[in-house]
Amino acid sequence: MKKIEAIVRPEKLESVRMALEQNGCEGLTISEIEGHGKQKGIVQQWRGEKYKINLMPKIKIEVVVCEKDVERITKAIIDSARTGEVGDGKVFIYNIGTAIRIRTGEKGEKAIM
Repeated sequence: MKKIEAIVRPEKLESVRMALEQNGCEGLTISEIEGHGKQKGIVQQWRGEKYKINLMPKIKIEVVVCEKDVERITKAIIDSARTGEVGDGKVFIYNIGTAIRIRTGEKGEKAIM
């Protein structure tokens, strides 16, 4: 099992969620976060004054999938989140030792299906 963690633009949340659903990914966790990458924020202007926003709003999407689904799910996330501009986000993939469904006690892949 693998955990796929994607950091994406807030406006891309719905398209990523729909892509995951269309690719058979049933469970997900979504968090509103703030951060920055190489761009270190942006400079904006309001009423003639310039100010820097260091931390940009982002969405973190977490899913746990079977090993065989990692490439397909990762591609769905990237294709639906990409704008081609700086700040599109990142995808991280982690190994998961085990998963346990609290309600039934099922373990491993049975717990995530």
